[in-house]
Parts: sequence; C-alpha cells; structure tokens
Amino acid sequence: MEQARFNMIEQQIRPWDVPDTRVLNLLSVVKREQFVPAGRQSLAFMDMEIPLGFGALMWQPKLEARVLHELNIQSGEQVLEVGTGSGYLAALLSRLASQVTSVEIVPELSALAARNLAVHDFSNIKLEVGDASRSWGKGQYNVIVLTGSVPVQPTEFQQQLKIGGRLFAIVGDAPAMQAKVITRLANDVYESVGLFETNVTPLQNAPQPQRFIF
Repeated sequence: MEQARFNMIEQQIRPWDVPDTRVLNLLSVVKREQFVPAGRQSLAFMDMEIPLGFGALMWQPKLEARVLHELNIQSGEQVLEVGTGSGYLAALLSRLASQVTSVEIVPELSALAARNLAVHDFSNIKLEVGDASRSWGKGQYNVIVLTGSVPVQPTEFQQQLKIGGRLFAIVGDAPAMQAKVITRLANDVYESVGLFETNVTPLQNAPQPQRFIF
C-alpha cells in the first residue's frame, strides 16, 4: 500500500506541476484508500476517476493535488467546498485551512463523507446538505472549490470571495473544459488564470447560459 502511495506521488502528482512539499507530504498523511468506496481500495492510487454512486466521481489524485497547490491555502483561511463526494478533498483542505464548509446536494453522499471523516480527527469540517449550485449562505470565504464543472464562469461564487480570495472552477462544456483560479483583487476586480484543460462531471443545477438553437 505504501509503495503504491509513493508511486502515485512520484509518478503521477509531482510531474504534473505539483512541487509543493506541503501538499506532497499531506498526501502521505491523509490516507486516500480510506475514502474510496468499499471493494475499490485497489483503485485508490490509480490515475483515474472512481465512481461514488449517484452520478458522482472521485477526482484523479493528480487533480486533487494540483488544486491544493494552485490555491496555496494558508492556516487561518476559511474554505467552501461545493460537492463533498467521499469527503477526501475536504479532509485535505482541512489540514491546510482553519475551517472547511463542505456542501453536498446528495444526502447519501454527505452521509458517506460523514462516516469516512468520523474515523479521523477532522473537527474543523462542517458538512451541510443542500443545493449550492449558485452560492451558499451569506458568508464570504478565502477559498472556494467547485468539484463539479460549470458551463460559464460562476459570478455568484466570485462575489462570495473575500478580497484576496481564490475560487477554483472548471469552466466549459465537454470534452474541453478549462480549470481556472479566479482571484478577487478588489470589490469589483477579479483576475482569472487558466491552468489546464480537463473534463469532469458537471455540477448539478449549475446556471446555464442562453444557447442558440438553429
């Protein structure tokens, strides 16, 4: 198991522009196989998405690590995660941030994440069930992570960022979506940086653009 974890870090993650030792060390501490569905532990370290049920997929390990690296989360920061899944990314985020709020639209997946997290000391994670496809609550966050793709840049979430806050979103339609980090520089000033192309499951109920029908 530890050899497979080492190979994942050195062969998949580090070469994919993730040199951050803080993130790489974290992947050794938070055991990914403990968040994979029963009977699929052998897939935990493979470069693939893992089905969680209810149409949800666990991200590839290199995508999880790259997101953590790009967001550069600091110890005092507040994080919002939209799409809890198995709870693994929330667990990683919680080791870097002060507080993580993770919202899941599927109650069964939120319950799965709660069971996975209960085995460990993740006391700074708040799990909530609901539709956070446009925004969540009235608070503002230092970091927001959307684990499902959205067809257009999510302006409602941008407005929930504190000044200096960062939003990770995968924007576009299959098969060519672009991962972005959007930073709030001032009240109405945002900087969007494209990182790489990928293709992930759409966020349920994400706002749709007007589309022309010919």
